[in-house]
Amino acid sequence: DVQLQASGGGSVQPGSSLRLSCAASGFTFGTYDMSWARQAPGKLPEWVSGIRSSGGRTYYAESVKGRFTISRDNAKNMVYLQMNNLKREDTAVYYCQTGHGGIRRSVWGQGTQVTVSS
Repeated sequence: DVQLQASGGGSVQPGSSLRLSCAASGFTFGTYDMSWARQAPGKLPEWVSGIRSSGGRTYYAESVKGRFTISRDNAKNMVYLQMNNLKREDTAVYYCQTGHGGIRRSVWGQGTQVTVSS
């Protein structure tokens, strides 16, 4: 079974940085594209960023381009999301998922809360 556990969230002020981590297990991680999605209260899930299985290509939503960086470590079965210059509108629960695009709620495991407020 695909198991994904995100961590690293927190409550920060606008302009701050956070690094999210996702530990993956139960599948051959290095052969899967991965991505991050988020869901704010009362809103539909939003795809944030994706990365190819090799790490050689990355993708970003326009809302985070230039501020967020996705990366992965296939030796550790980990995917990361470095978030800089956080804005209030980044407040959401963040989830990692398989695939480099779209929303795959069926594989969401534990998410991590990111709250950006002053």
